[in-house]
Amino acid sequence: MRRIQIGMLTALAVALVFSVLASTVSAQALKIGFVDDERIKQEYKAWQRAQEQWEIERTAWDDEATTKQTELQEIIDEYDKQKLILSEEKRREREATIRTKSEALDAYTKQIYAPGGTAERKQEELIVPLLERVTEAIRLLAEEESYDVVFTMQSGLGYIRESYDVTDKVLEYLDKLEE
Repeated sequence: MRRIQIGMLTALAVALVFSVLASTVSAQALKIGFVDDERIKQEYKAWQRAQEQWEIERTAWDDEATTKQTELQEIIDEYDKQKLILSEEKRREREATIRTKSEALDAYTKQIYAPGGTAERKQEELIVPLLERVTEAIRLLAEEESYDVVFTMQSGLGYIRESYDVTDKVLEYLDKLEE
């Protein structure tokens, strides 16, 4: 469903760009290209290496979380079996141990997987430089081969010739509308 929505938004963006460009381009032919994001991810060796590194890191975090969860569950199970025969002091000690282990698991999970956590930062560290290189490669291709517009299949616009930028004109019209 999400792919369909993204596809519809991309199609709408393409139609909008075509209509804007058609009004600004007179007799000149518009040269348009597209990039298949998925093929880039599958065939770009640096992307594959980053993905492998990500999987190694993610597996290590998942294994650590699973170990902590298993330890907690074992303590809980042991406590449940023995709680009726434990003294009040021993029950409080075990309950405190359970709380401590549970809090440690929660803290670990948040540290790794929460927004802004270790996993998100690592993914940015691995992916952002690659995205910048892909964007630069698209720009270089577009300029060297005289493309006016290059779209990416999933993320939308990858490059558009600066001469088609009508932002200043839109801002002027906004100012006029404010008067």
